[in-house]
Amino acid sequence: MSVTSHVEELRRKHQTLSDAVEKAQRSPGASDLEITAMKREKLRLKEEITRLSH
Repeated sequence: MSVTSHVEELRRKHQTLSDAVEKAQRSPGASDLEITAMKREKLRLKEEITRLSH
């Protein structure tokens, strides 16, 4: 897998998580712990994307 395709895959995962966080925040049954975990994973993906892009 090339770096470019890896970065694109990471971006797709980041967008999917972003959508999931938004949905969870609107849902009254979502736990804050789950939302926080998703946000942390989103940040980790963003940092990896940034690292690989430069």
